[in-house]
Amino acid sequence: MFCRPVAAALLRPAASPARTACVAWSRAGAVRASHSHHSLVPAPDRLDRSELYVPGTQAKLIPKAAKSAADIIVMDLEDSVAPSEKETARKNVIKALQEVDFGKKTVAVRINACDSVFQYKDVAELIEQSGERLDMFILPMVGNASDVYAVDMLTTQAERAVGRKKRIGFGMIIETPLGLSNVHEIAAASKRNESLHFGVADYAASTKSRTTNIGGPNPNYGVLTDIDGDKPRDFHWGDVWHYALARIVVAARAY
Repeated sequence: MFCRPVAAALLRPAASPARTACVAWSRAGAVRASHSHHSLVPAPDRLDRSELYVPGTQAKLIPKAAKSAADIIVMDLEDSVAPSEKETARKNVIKALQEVDFGKKTVAVRINACDSVFQYKDVAELIEQSGERLDMFILPMVGNASDVYAVDMLTTQAERAVGRKKRIGFGMIIETPLGLSNVHEIAAASKRNESLHFGVADYAASTKSRTTNIGGPNPNYGVLTDIDGDKPRDFHWGDVWHYALARIVVAARAY
């Protein structure tokens, strides 16, 4: 997830049980030297042992999620919500932010992507109507720094308009080849950036990868040991997602 140093990477559902993502979070608590001629100000510390995604259409599930053991609750307005239900889902989430007691949990909302017709209302209405409880926006399908800048601009304008005291942070989901190729500029795109997530399901689809389950290994992806006479050659599974995850973690640590 980054413009900040990261100390951990873990797998978790990214929208529904059908999607998995990897998330890297900042853990430092002070200005960190980068061993170069600049310093980095870390993102807020957020306990992240587990995350729970709840479709915005399922209003009855949100209070239950708030009482769960999950450290982070993400109310979803994107993939788990049909286009015809976007308005209803947004209203449900706003009401939950106004009324539900989330305790000390981090509360985030996954808004719609930049190429949708729903994102500007997600940003504006959530900030204008939900009060101060919202901690983060999760940005899906981020392809380059301009995507982050666009949401940052909208968020800044809305926060200033209502006099919001707490700055909303960003978590960006990398789920396309374009996003992965630009992950370093994405990580450095905004001071709001707190985390990078790997959306493996959409990434696999966009790269036309052959997968047997979401985020899991492919038994055909591996290497054979060297030939040693007539001895059988052992086959060792490889991690098809290792390259993408490694790039995301490097970007998160660098920025």
